[in-house]
Amino acid sequence: QVQLVESGGGLVQAGGSLRLSCAASGRTFSRLVMGWFRQAPGKEREFVAADNWNSYTGSSTYYADSVKGRFTISRDNAKNTVYLQMNNLKPEDTAVYYCAADRSYLVLTTKRYTYWGQGTQVTVSS
Repeated sequence: QVQLVESGGGLVQAGGSLRLSCAASGRTFSRLVMGWFRQAPGKEREFVAADNWNSYTGSSTYYADSVKGRFTISRDNAKNTVYLQMNNLKPEDTAVYYCAADRSYLVLTTKRYTYWGQGTQVTVSS
């Protein structure tokens, strides 16, 4: 069982930055595929970014087109934590952001992750 706790959300003006953190329980964090998703009011949950780490090549990262070049996913295996650095935020980035984890790399950009956090609200004002 993996428990995920997100933090770092808040209110920011357009053009600003936020960094989200997701702390995971358990001893096998480095083996987990970690993802970030978001859900805006009245919309479906959508993929934002994912990180698949292995000891040979390090992290392989994946991004939704809407955030590419503005958001960066990273992880610290020693701290069991994954981050989402969000720069140049736009009002359309407003959503609840969820951290997700899975042991299979096959889930990557899909919503089929096994473990989910409770979410953290990000609000971008214009």
